[in-house]
Amino acid sequence: MLPALIATDVDGTLLDDDERVTPRTRQAVRAAVAAGATFVLATGRPPRWVSPVVEALGFAPMAVCANGAVIYDPDQDRIISAHTLSVDVLTELAEIATRVIPGAGLAVERVGRSAHDSATPQFVSSPGYEHAWLNPDNTEVSIEDLLSAPAVKLLIRKAGARSSDMAAVLAKHIGVEGDITYSTNNGLIEINPLGTSKATGVEEVARPLEITAEDVVAFGDMPNDVPMLRWAGHGVAMGNAHPEAVAAANEVTASNADDGLARVLERWWL
Repeated sequence: MLPALIATDVDGTLLDDDERVTPRTRQAVRAAVAAGATFVLATGRPPRWVSPVVEALGFAPMAVCANGAVIYDPDQDRIISAHTLSVDVLTELAEIATRVIPGAGLAVERVGRSAHDSATPQFVSSPGYEHAWLNPDNTEVSIEDLLSAPAVKLLIRKAGARSSDMAAVLAKHIGVEGDITYSTNNGLIEINPLGTSKATGVEEVARPLEITAEDVVAFGDMPNDVPMLRWAGHGVAMGNAHPEAVAAANEVTASNADDGLARVLERWWL
């Protein structure tokens, strides 16, 4: 049966290594949407980093952001829902992180009513925080300010470390405070509100459409995609995927640099 909903990770999955949506992938996605399939982005990115993807696709699908903590409608530039870590939980997580990973920097993602809500400082970090990406847009604040408001995600960063090692250490100390994941292995850990993931985010979008997991095909490449790949009726790991994503998937396609997502969609829609 044709999938009713396509859910895809962005970086390392929908985008190639130059952060582009290739013509072949764009054509396959648009053919599926034209035939009636619902297309959903499921990303660790915050809402403010969704617009380049929308521009590359040529339409504005719903976006599950911050690893499932935020549902964002880019067509209306509106935050639909947000799950947050409370101030008390953030404070506890910060204490644990700085104690068990000496030298780690902290940052939090917050959201307002839109992707660039000027009333809400959206990405704030502790002094000296070293961004994991090439396009930093963080604002340095004191630890007290960083922990002063609820956040949709806590980031723990230690340059030169491996995210997998950091996750293993943190898992021994963080239980009911939040869910640990990572989308890159270069020393960055992300902690989401407990019980949120890309799977819960996509399910939140699918439920009002009366689409169940069995009718979903999902694509991903990193550990933060694992819950979604397991939840979907058909989970597809990219050829460049982390071993945990491969183990969670029903199928492994070609890499993101070789139109792996398009190759799967073309079986149904082209």
